[in-house]
Amino acid sequence: MKPGRIQTTDQAVVFSSHIFLFYFLPIALVLYYLSPRALQHFMLTALSYVFYGWWSPWFTLLMLGSTVVDYWCGRQITAPGATERRRKTALWTSIAVNLGVLAVFKYTTFLVHTASGMSVWMGFGEIEAADFFYRIVLPLGISFYTFQSMSYSIDLYRGHARPAPNFITFACYVSLYPQLVAGPIVRYGSVAEQLHHRIHSWEKFVHGFTRFNFGFAKKILLANPMGAIADSCFGAGDGVLTTTTAWIGVTAYAFQIYLDFSAYSDMAIGLGRMLGFHFPENFNSPYKSKSITEFWRRWHISLSSFLRDYLYIPLGGNRRGVSRTYLNLMVVMVLGGLWHGAQWTFVVWGLIHGAMLAAERMLGKDSFYARLPGFIRVALTFVVVLITWVFFRSPTFEHAGRYLAAMFGFSGHSPAAGLLTAEIMRPYNLVCFVICAYAVWGMPRVAAILQPMTLSKAITGLLLLVAAVGMMFTQGFNPFIYFQF
Repeated sequence: MKPGRIQTTDQAVVFSSHIFLFYFLPIALVLYYLSPRALQHFMLTALSYVFYGWWSPWFTLLMLGSTVVDYWCGRQITAPGATERRRKTALWTSIAVNLGVLAVFKYTTFLVHTASGMSVWMGFGEIEAADFFYRIVLPLGISFYTFQSMSYSIDLYRGHARPAPNFITFACYVSLYPQLVAGPIVRYGSVAEQLHHRIHSWEKFVHGFTRFNFGFAKKILLANPMGAIADSCFGAGDGVLTTTTAWIGVTAYAFQIYLDFSAYSDMAIGLGRMLGFHFPENFNSPYKSKSITEFWRRWHISLSSFLRDYLYIPLGGNRRGVSRTYLNLMVVMVLGGLWHGAQWTFVVWGLIHGAMLAAERMLGKDSFYARLPGFIRVALTFVVVLITWVFFRSPTFEHAGRYLAAMFGFSGHSPAAGLLTAEIMRPYNLVCFVICAYAVWGMPRVAAILQPMTLSKAITGLLLLVAAVGMMFTQGFNPFIYFQF
């Protein structure tokens, strides 16, 4: 396991589990709708803490502490007659606390691991305290709720949002269980009015439930089978991968991570709609992109917009000259890579994306590449994304190097290569692969499919849910990939 990554267990409550489907969700909906309107935020907060604390109750204290700090900082920032010094002190307190929590739980192990490795390389031996830090467990979804909570203080300071009317409302915003663990990252200003007043209706509930069903089916029926193929390929030993199986494996991983994460977003948005909330869209068919620049307008939209508004623009954006613009793009993407995981392979993943963004900006809209047919640009962009996914998926540079060597025909083949090829080429896997390819390039996103909402689409969603539930019981524990971030 990568240093600093989450140690998920089968005790975690995930959307694609029978505990959530048959116990938590029905009970949560009944309690929410039976609660008086004045107590709905309190009930949602309590349910969200139960959902989050199911895996490890102690980590609810961490989320509560972060919530208390940011609520207090928000009160200081917006206090009548507050001086600029007081406002800035509160702002930087919020930023320091949230980034400090991330640093301790997500990056301490990474830094100690790196320092220990350098110590061994220099001949001083391994750092004795390293084993203690390796046991630090990364709380579920900490990168999401700390960013969300921190954005509240920043937006209040900038005047982009009004303060929460009370602590329970703010705690409800931070802890909302539909998007708590893996986003989308929701800014307070976008849901402030909904927290004050939202409409519940049968039509919205059915729409949300259908969106949830489509996402659930996407996760179980498509993402998980692709994950099995990717795991077989990325877990293969030396010489087992052929060029063909290496490309199939990384393509399967590309399908898996997109279908898995977009499925969570569909389910989160659907659950939010069932509770009267409208969460922002997080994906827009990213593998249809004709450039890496377009890819980041379509992939993990809530994170890319967060990095743009809270990092890229404050660094100067494109307002301080060409060279500074390229540097800003590189810095943002490297830090975006580190946000995904405390591992050098994530840094390289971000570095490559940053370099491609800078290169595309340098070439401009009138370059030779921009004049190529659209389908060629989509294919070339996808190949670049696949190469970067190798670093994202690999635990070490050595592993990534071996995998890339296999992709481009620079590795030998052992007799076991035929066994892996036979496993991957099973008819069931091939059918799933073709369906996923059609879902990625041939179909619109789920949000578009469900507009307008009709009875036939609701029935289709129910049938997909039944099929996915049946398949779920044949699979092992299958947490969403982005839970570890």
